[in-house]
Amino acid sequence: EPRSPWCCLAWTLVIGTMNSLVFVLNLLLMLVIFTIVLLPTIVVVYFGFQCHSQVLHSSARYCKSILDDNSSSALIILGFVIMSPLLVVAMAIYCSLARRLQLLVCFQPYSLALYKGGRCCHRGEGAPCCARGCSSQLKAWV
Repeated sequence: EPRSPWCCLAWTLVIGTMNSLVFVLNLLLMLVIFTIVLLPTIVVVYFGFQCHSQVLHSSARYCKSILDDNSSSALIILGFVIMSPLLVVAMAIYCSLARRLQLLVCFQPYSLALYKGGRCCHRGEGAPCCARGCSSQLKAWV
């Protein structure tokens, strides 16, 4: 049965907040995974730019004794070359983790705010955020 207008508004806010939290969780997970996987690229490019005389030209000991302009340029190029395969690896890790944790199933449709008695889970899915004990009769609008 349909909800009252105020109840519908309250449920819309609850569902919108929950969807926003799930989105932020996905974004944080993606940020952590990409940062960890792309750390070698970040370090190599950072040291390349730090020690190049045309860019930052640091006075650190390793820049003077180990890295000259040619080796700094090689580090910069190497960092950008290894970035592409590492991006693919990071996206594959994120997608497999999101599928295993069923994070994308946690987004709820706004039709739950319009009608009473709807469940947030689907038959055969055991996502951690879904309600347990769903009935075998699912409403058509869910």
